[in-house]
Amino acid sequence: MKEYRGAPRDARRPAVFLDRDGTLNAAVVRDGQPFPPGSVDEFVLLPGVAEGCARLKAAGYVLVVATNQPDVGRGTQTQAAVDAIHAKLVELLPIDRVEVSYDSGREDPPSRFRKPAPGMLLRAAAELDLDLTRSWMVGDRWRDVDCGKSAGCRTVFIDGGYSEGLRNQPDFTARSFADAVNIILAQRKTPDSVTAP
Repeated sequence: MKEYRGAPRDARRPAVFLDRDGTLNAAVVRDGQPFPPGSVDEFVLLPGVAEGCARLKAAGYVLVVATNQPDVGRGTQTQAAVDAIHAKLVELLPIDRVEVSYDSGREDPPSRFRKPAPGMLLRAAAELDLDLTRSWMVGDRWRDVDCGKSAGCRTVFIDGGYSEGLRNQPDFTARSFADAVNIILAQRKTPDSVTAP
């Protein structure tokens, strides 16, 4: 079988990797900590997300959701409920791929696909021919920042005012998703610096 080595570096596309809960949709905050919606009925996009994703897509970025859903691994939420939420997500937004880790976070050794490990980003990059050095990770938790940095992406932290802190400093901090999109698009050096898919 012929070995597939991927596209040449200059042919690879940039991506924006997106956390889900608290970044694209509203998280359920309890005691200063964010939690995912329990069902598609509780799923609500945050303001500016649809417009922001459309702007990123128009600028030539591949959009990949990368989300930890440990409640499935812990047995407190069904995979079917998560799948239904993702079906709704891709119906509403121009998402190219959804990467999910169902690992509980209690694995020993830790899963290489659960953020802050970069496995989901590396897998998507290999299968979609993405250039991680021109890509971004956007999220509202320290795990998102650490994941993006480990994968070689630039990072935007959306500060949701949670009680937890950061372990590494993001490249940029935003107040909202729309703000994060403005930051990413402002960093493009020239109009043709991003190759359209």
